[in-house]
Amino acid sequence: SNVRSLATRKKYPKPLRTRKSGIDILHDPLWNKSLAFSYSERDRLGIRGLIPPAVRTIEGQVMRCMEHLRSCADDAAKNLYLQDLHNRNETLYHRLLVDFIEEIAPLVYTPTVGVVCQQFGHRFNRARGMYFSLNDRGAFSTMVYNWPHDDVHVIVVTDGSRILGLGDLGAHGMGIPIGKLALYCAAGGIAPHRVLPITLDVGTNNPELLKDPSYVGIQKNRLVGDEYFDFVDEFMQAVAGRWPNAVIQFEDFETAKAVPLLEKYRNMYHCFNDDIQGTGCVTLAGIIAAARAAKGTISDMRFMVVGAGSAGLGVCAQILDGLRNEGLSTEEARKKFVVFSHKGVLGKKDGVHGSPHHSSETSPEMLEWVNDDFSDGDKLLDVIHKFKPTVLLGLSTQGGLFNEEVVKAMHQHCPNPIIMPMSNPTSKAECTAADAYKWTNGAAIVASGSPFPSVTLPDGTVKIPSQCNNMYIFPGLGLAASVGGIERITDRMLYTAAVACADAMTPQCFAEGRTFPNIKNIREVSLQVATAIVKVALEEDLCRKIDPEDVTDDEWIRNFIARKMYFPSYVPLL
Repeated sequence: SNVRSLATRKKYPKPLRTRKSGIDILHDPLWNKSLAFSYSERDRLGIRGLIPPAVRTIEGQVMRCMEHLRSCADDAAKNLYLQDLHNRNETLYHRLLVDFIEEIAPLVYTPTVGVVCQQFGHRFNRARGMYFSLNDRGAFSTMVYNWPHDDVHVIVVTDGSRILGLGDLGAHGMGIPIGKLALYCAAGGIAPHRVLPITLDVGTNNPELLKDPSYVGIQKNRLVGDEYFDFVDEFMQAVAGRWPNAVIQFEDFETAKAVPLLEKYRNMYHCFNDDIQGTGCVTLAGIIAAARAAKGTISDMRFMVVGAGSAGLGVCAQILDGLRNEGLSTEEARKKFVVFSHKGVLGKKDGVHGSPHHSSETSPEMLEWVNDDFSDGDKLLDVIHKFKPTVLLGLSTQGGLFNEEVVKAMHQHCPNPIIMPMSNPTSKAECTAADAYKWTNGAAIVASGSPFPSVTLPDGTVKIPSQCNNMYIFPGLGLAASVGGIERITDRMLYTAAVACADAMTPQCFAEGRTFPNIKNIREVSLQVATAIVKVALEEDLCRKIDPEDVTDDEWIRNFIARKMYFPSYVPLL
């Protein structure tokens, strides 16, 4: 209860001084309160008479906004309304997210954000964040100073090459960083003026966008090879030059770019890749919780991973790290995996031991996950019957891939199979939660990439599938890096974050069939994750903003972080 009160308590901040006044205050979403300005503020700021005389509270504004939101025709219309609110009043927007996170998070991020990105050009009416394009080469180091805020703590950047399961959306992928950072603010307690969404516009290979008159980006084919990596290098130097302490999160880069960029920069800058490390970390957290629900450990499990892109292989790497922490050797841990790419199982080719399948198309990263007990011609069902996996992970973006026959085969060899259709958006999910429960008579443990409603079984039992959402990890990671000044994100920090997330599960969560904590408690989960990460950073001497001599115990770290968490409420303005 003490942790909860620290993370969600109403704060009484000191007044803030602004250089703006008059109509400019009302037009700036960071300062605007709409009708919540007191009469003394209206006089001080020169806005008396510029707004109607009624005075509202933020609580009253929240309820009016929710009434309007719930009257919208569909999720896309709700997202448009929330975008408009975001552009008018950031404090109120983020307060809605905090107070109604379970209802609103799917509207600002997955699955609705996929539709937002697809319609980005048609709906574009106001710029948010920064765009670094082919036309700006050589100017990155100066144009970063066009951003009005000096104290940026978190940057989310995409090149739009692999947006969710939708592919190359180019500059229209900007909806992803915007939505992600809204969750950083609401779930992780990062103040809105300290986040920055960025799109790297290196062109697009999407033929529809290349001829679409409403496309907002550069209508040229994507940069490739050294030209591409030089572009990113200029960007990284520019943002690190202006904001040396900011955490840079790579988001939705295609695998061929994501892996080498992470390897190049992870020890040079404060950065991580959410698709590789975040997805792997949150999946490991769900698997740890599922193992506890089954009264076992992850070392007892066998993993079938369908999808060998950056997310799929990132998941494999994080689970492997978890298995090693359980005491298994790397060789023993790898034997617990079978991985499928879009071409089939990563196994021996033509029955030749040690010869990987489709060698001309198999990346070096895939080669690490070849299982010589299988051949490249083996089918999904055949592998299930032979390997007898306990966990089925879907990161394939092939909607409906886990059909009734596949799920029943899992159940045949495992009394409580863990079924995790992780692909986004919902249309790309390998199966629904309802089908997984139906085909296993309610025995499956289900976690998914997109949210699914609770399911009532024939006997009246209600199952609540968890959304295996990266927001259980990245807000806490960003909070830790921001508050602690963490120099780099290490593998040990990621493993610790996964364990901290699993530790946030309550007996009630397990009883309801969840594999993740209730999303309503996301700020407490973020605080717990951040506390665990900062503790590791102090042990690894990677924490610049906290003096180890000041730290008395874990509670001191938790209280220190909680005091730094942003809570969206209006402050007096001078």
